[in-house]
Amino acid sequence: MAAKKTIPPRHSWWLLILLAFPLLGLLVIPPFALLARTSPATLLRYLAAPAVVQAIGLSLWTSAATLLIVVVFGTPLAYILGRGAFAGKGILEALIDWPIVLPPAVAGIALLMTLGRRGLIGAWLAGAGVEIPFTPIAVIIAQTFVAAPYYVKAASVGFAAISRDVLDSAALDGASPLRRFRNVTLPLAFRSVMVGGALTWSRALGEFGATIIFAGNYPGRTQTMPLAVYIGFEIDMHQALTLAAILLLISFGLLIGIRAAYARA
Repeated sequence: MAAKKTIPPRHSWWLLILLAFPLLGLLVIPPFALLARTSPATLLRYLAAPAVVQAIGLSLWTSAATLLIVVVFGTPLAYILGRGAFAGKGILEALIDWPIVLPPAVAGIALLMTLGRRGLIGAWLAGAGVEIPFTPIAVIIAQTFVAAPYYVKAASVGFAAISRDVLDSAALDGASPLRRFRNVTLPLAFRSVMVGGALTWSRALGEFGATIIFAGNYPGRTQTMPLAVYIGFEIDMHQALTLAAILLLISFGLLIGIRAAYARA
């Protein structure tokens, strides 16, 4: 017999609300305070500024490239983690999650030690005439390093939730492994894949610490929107507020879109 849900008394709800209110206020009030300081007229005026246009354009195309790279190369990895059972799987999952808990500055230094001129791989690349640090490619690499774990984790959860019986039935019907993945596995895990992609894109769009260390902060070359906000805070507060408001609205719109897609699914 199913257990009945216990509904707390009304006075308990008020107590819970009072206890939750300080944290809720801290999470909700600052974004609205930022938007309140950015008038539509100021937003439109600074949207036409060359530095703002360059930062927005660079952020959009690098984060899109990051998302494409992560989906192409992260989907097989997510499938292995979601469907596979092998020795050392927990260690592999911990290594993939590592960038999430690393301080951003540490991530940037680690990338420099790997791909810088004297880095583990960068020294060899420099000998071949390939320079990666402080270029737009470095921006994409930094974004991929910090954002990829979000996609891999979300997609692997979706793949793991698929029943083995469903896949076995498709195999008995004569579907090849590729067709099973395309026609059965991917549609069933689509929501998780979509959420992982959205989280990855938003994380890449907002990346700051690893980017400023590994790619630098050169306007029109490596200065993304978060870096432009940082510089604008010291030089032009209105520019910083404009870019911050844009990032805020994009991230909120993305969250609403994810929840709407979940509701329709």
